[in-house]
Amino acid sequence: MADKRGDGGAKALGAVAAFAAAFAARKAITFAWTKVTGKEPPNDPQDPQVGIGEALSWAVVMGVTIETARLLAGRLATRRLRTPAGDPE
Repeated sequence: MADKRGDGGAKALGAVAAFAAAFAARKAITFAWTKVTGKEPPNDPQDPQVGIGEALSWAVVMGVTIETARLLAGRLATRRLRTPAGDPE
């Protein structure tokens, strides 16, 4: 019986795509945060010098955006590898 999750190559490609998407998302979020707030994002949200609102906002924005980018990139990469060329889904 075939494993529905795919082979090792598909998993590896999905992991690489997820890593690259997370890296790009972090860069984009940092740039956007700087443009919107006018200051750099907190390097350490646990630092007492960082306000609780700013730390929570940064954590939520980073968490949601990076996980969304990782999920979508991993799914897209493995779907492309598993779907034969020219075969619509």
